[in-house]
Parts: sequence; structure tokens; C-alpha cells
Amino acid sequence: MSLEWSPPAENNMFVSHDESIEVAPETYFQSIFSGVTAFDTDDGIVLVDSGPRSAGAELADLLRERTDSPIHTAIYTHGHWDHPHGLDAFVLDDQEPPNVIAHEAIMDRFARYEYTEEHNEAINTRQMDQTVPGEESSAAELFPGAEGEVDFAYPEYLPTTLYTDQLTLSVGGVTFEITHARGETDDHSWVYCPDRDVLCTGDFFINVAPNDGSPTKVQRYPWERSQALREMAALDPATMCPGHGEAVVDDPEKVRRMLLTTADYLDSIVKQTITALNDESPPHVDIIHEIDPPEIDEPWLQIQHDEPEYVARNVIRYYGGWWSGRPSELKPSPRDELASEIEALVGGTGVLLDRAEELFEAGDARLAGHLADYAIEAAPDDDAVQRRVAELYERRADDQESFVSHNFFAAAAAYASRGRPFR
Repeated sequence: MSLEWSPPAENNMFVSHDESIEVAPETYFQSIFSGVTAFDTDDGIVLVDSGPRSAGAELADLLRERTDSPIHTAIYTHGHWDHPHGLDAFVLDDQEPPNVIAHEAIMDRFARYEYTEEHNEAINTRQMDQTVPGEESSAAELFPGAEGEVDFAYPEYLPTTLYTDQLTLSVGGVTFEITHARGETDDHSWVYCPDRDVLCTGDFFINVAPNDGSPTKVQRYPWERSQALREMAALDPATMCPGHGEAVVDDPEKVRRMLLTTADYLDSIVKQTITALNDESPPHVDIIHEIDPPEIDEPWLQIQHDEPEYVARNVIRYYGGWWSGRPSELKPSPRDELASEIEALVGGTGVLLDRAEELFEAGDARLAGHLADYAIEAAPDDDAVQRRVAELYERRADDQESFVSHNFFAAAAAYASRGRPFR
């Protein structure tokens, strides 16, 4: 399977440290796939996130090179698998269980992951492993620290304190302000420590273009993320520790610019999408092609995880419902029946794939993909069809900027090569 996608050299959201970084007095940031921030206080450590289970022990080892204080409090910024599941590795054997703080919506998230475990396994396998469920993962090659079992439900340490809108606490004489907003998730929190002037953004900021449109995930809220980013910028923090990527240390001007340009990026996509919806609500796919992606001059707005058209689709989903707007798609035929009808009309899957390959060579990969889909859906057991569709999607995967698009197309190639339409 193709593994040619790699993050841009000048910026990467998936950072792996070989040491803990002191970003403020007695404040340490370490990252393996996702970031973890530790505030050492007289009463113990306040830990913001704990990484994925697969990297928890290594992250904890990095921190323990700095301090052997117990974990007094842990704050989960949200319930995605790469943020709350590593905590047990940080907790000392002889200490009291920590106070674990999270937004109240996180418990519904954990319950939903358990209820839809098989569904989440399938979509995450495609997105992260670029293959089909049950086969060997390639995630370790693309995302060091993300390999191993992914937790879809409850972490070992569940929240002991749930809050609604805001929560201020003091630990060892150090103040922490926790604020809820919806963005990449509905249970998201960001944390500001005014005594040390350190902002922990969670995944509100990830050092690349924000992930507010992931194709197989539930509703996300780019307009609310934008507002949260502006509220963070108004604090003028000196140091920012993000959910992914490198920390920015003692540079308030850069932190402010990073937050505000990201907010501007999202606002542009949201405004254009709403404007298009308000023009008599055209079919959704037509709206996507009307969006003019914001110009990206900043390294922290590179297309690596998500893409502008995916963000726009999430806006459409929230305001426009599930129907695409095409009359035939209100009550559509099964795809295999439609594919067989088209195959019969054009004179066979060979004709479909010849034209798909011509279109791809001419630079129209989108239209080529439609024809390839019809071919594999009409003749999933045909070895020649499997091979040609797989090759087309492997080539399309290698043309993608974002790893999400790359992996979904690579997964489509894996499915096609096995005679399994990607659905």
C-alpha cells in the first residue's frame, strides 16, 4: 500500500520529543503524537492531557526526568483517544488518585464511542491506517506514537469533576482557568494559567489548518472554534502549549498571530458557505465548488490534517441537513444497481475505466473517481477491475496534501484490490 504522504518539512502537527521542555518556571511540555503540559506546584502536578495509551509511558518518562511530584489534578481537554488515555502511566504507584477534570459532555462522548465501537474501528482504520479493518496497520509509519490499540470508550481514569461553562481552581497556590467551547468536539476545554502566563489550547490549535471537517466524524463547530481562539488571543498569553505541534515559548506576539490568523481562516470558510446557502440553498456539492479557500501564508495553516472544503461541508451539515439537494438523492437507488445500469449504458466496465484513466491523466481526478466507483461497484469480483481501480486510487492518494484525504483514497485502493467497494 502507498505510504508516500509525509508532513511538510517546515511544520508538523505530529511532534515526537526526546526530552521534556521547560516552557515556563516549573512548567513542562512534552509531545509524542499529541502534547501534554505539566504544571509542577507545591501540592503536586496539574497535568493537561496525557496523550494516547500507546505513548503514555514514554510521555511520563520524559516528564519524570524533570520532576517526581505526584499528579494532583489532570485536566482532559476533550475525549478523543489521543488525549485522556495515557494518564495511568503518569500516576505514581503510592499516590492518592488524582482529581480528573473535564467538561460534562465528555461522558456522553465516551458512551457514544462504546456504543458505536465497531463503526469507530472501521472509520479510524481507514483514516489512520489507510487499509481495511482487521489488516496490518501502517499508522506507526506515518504517525509515530499513534501505533497500538486505539481506545474508543472509557479511559482508566474517569473524570471526578465535571464542569459546564467555566471552572477556576487553585492547586499549590497556582491558579488555573478552564473554559468550555465547542470546536473540533462538543466537549472541548482550553486552560489558561495566569500565574505562569501559559495557555493550553487542546485541539483548538494544532499547528496546521484546523480539523473542523473530518469526513467521517460527527458534527464540528468551526464558527465556535473561531470565537474561542479570539478569546484566547485576548488574554495575550506569552506561551502556548497546543494539542498537537510544538509549543511557542515566551513570544506573545507570535501566539496572538497564530490564534487570530487561524480564526480568520475559519471565519472566511464559514462566511462563504453561509452566503452560498443563502443563495436559494443550491445542492450541497455545488456549494463546495464555490468556496474560495483562504490564502495560506502561515506555516501553522498548512493543509495537513483537514481541508477547506471539508470544513465547509461541516457548516452545510449543521445548517443544511443530510440531503444533498439533488432530487434523485432524496430517495436513491442502491449504488450497485445504479452502477450496473451505467455500466450497461456505456458498454461495460472497461469503457468506464478507460475513460476514468483518460480523465485522470487530463487532471480531472474527481470525475475519474466517480467512474472508477461505478466500475468496482458494478463488477467487484473482476480481477482486472480491482487492479485498475486500486491503481487509480493509489495514484490519487499520492496527490493529496492532507493525510486524511491521502489515507481515505489509499484505503479505497485497498478495498478495491480485495473486490470490496468502499462504502
